[in-house]
Amino acid sequence: MKCILMLWLGLFGFTVARGEPVLAVATVGMVADLVRMVGGDEVDVVTMIGEGVDPHVYKPTRNDVVLLQRADVVFYNGLLLEGRMADVLNRVRGRGKPVVAVAEVIGEARLLAGEEAGHHDPHVWMDVRLWAEALPPVADALAALRPEHGERFRERAAIAALQLEAFDRYVREVAESIPLTKRVLITAHDAFHYFGRAYGLEVMGIQGLSTESEAGLHDINRLVDVLVARGVGAIFVETSVADKNVRALVEGARARGHAVVIGGSLFSDAMGAPGTPEGTYLGMIEHNIHVIAGALGGSVPEGGFAAWSREELP
Repeated sequence: MKCILMLWLGLFGFTVARGEPVLAVATVGMVADLVRMVGGDEVDVVTMIGEGVDPHVYKPTRNDVVLLQRADVVFYNGLLLEGRMADVLNRVRGRGKPVVAVAEVIGEARLLAGEEAGHHDPHVWMDVRLWAEALPPVADALAALRPEHGERFRERAAIAALQLEAFDRYVREVAESIPLTKRVLITAHDAFHYFGRAYGLEVMGIQGLSTESEAGLHDINRLVDVLVARGVGAIFVETSVADKNVRALVEGARARGHAVVIGGSLFSDAMGAPGTPEGTYLGMIEHNIHVIAGALGGSVPEGGFAAWSREELP
């Protein structure tokens, strides 16, 4: 891949001045964090879509377009997550700038089906081990721009992969503490199917994979039936999706004599605020599994992943 990118950059006459940090623009925080893990001090990372903002419906602003033009390299998730940004990203790519869809390097056999034929579920970061597979293309793209730091980028990618592998084991252990009969995760939209497949939870969303789809009365009634029939005690809102449909589920279950609570707020398509634990990829996923386990009858280790890793890892 490095050779291909180097050839591509040379063909279009695109170079980066040596000695200056690479300016990398990432569409969403989860992608930006991958780039930070790999790039270190050699890369300045700017995130376009901030906390609490839904990338499915985000339209780039004039300032975003200027930022993309200034960038040395652009990283995005792909798989139609940033659906309304496709034209802008294609124009940037057409001008010879490297534009890398990190999730699209993952083999099709590992991806889940999307709502439309020929498309895949874009929420790959919900499976920590799968998300680690996006590290090498980030390292390759940065190494193509800074060959002198290529070995350093790849070393960081390898270290980050080991960290994510350990973190994946932690998330799995916390999920396994939830009683089998309570491993039902109902959220505002279908962002958690990779999470459910990786960590053994049955996942249902009120809306589809994209929040552009509208939930109807049939969707609400279908899930109320599930809540009542299976005695589900908690459902979850998301930080980047309006909570009106989740509250409609609560009311619908109550009208049928079944009490269900909102178990907490989960991060799905956007991370938390910069400077907070949830403003990092690891913190975002750790928050999610702690909230889910706590609401569904599981147990959360005291001290979280940091304490667990000190005890479990050599």
